[in-house]
Amino acid sequence: MKSIIPSILVAILIVGSAIAFSSKSASPTTGRGEIRVVDGKQEIAILAKGGYYPPMSLAKAGLPSVLKIKTSSTFDCSSALSIPALGYRDILPNSGETLIDILPQEPSTVITGICAMGMYNFQIKFD
Repeated sequence: MKSIIPSILVAILIVGSAIAFSSKSASPTTGRGEIRVVDGKQEIAILAKGGYYPPMSLAKAGLPSVLKIKTSSTFDCSSALSIPALGYRDILPNSGETLIDILPQEPSTVITGICAMGMYNFQIKFD
C-alpha cells in the first residue's frame, strides 16, 4: 500500500504536466495578435484560457476599438476578468465571445487586463 500511493502521485503529476504543457504550447504568446480594422473600428482579439494570449497586443491609437475576448472551455481564473482603465469587471462565459468597447485612445496608452487572482494579465499598447 505504501508503494502504491507514491506511484499514483507521480502519475498524476506527469499527466497534469502534460496537459498544462500542451495547452500553453498551442497558444500564441507574442506579437500583434489578431487585430484588424473593420468599417473604421479596430477589433482586438484575445484568447482567455490558462492565461491571456497574446499577452501583448499593439493597436492603432485614435480609432474606436472593440476587444473580443474568446473563451473555449475556460474554467480557470482567466475567466474572471478585470480591466481597471475601462471600469470593466466580469466573469466571462466558459465558451463564447465577449465584446468590450474601447473609446479611441491616445498614443502610448497601455490598457491592462488581469484575472481575479492576479496570476494572468495582458496588455494592449496603442501607438
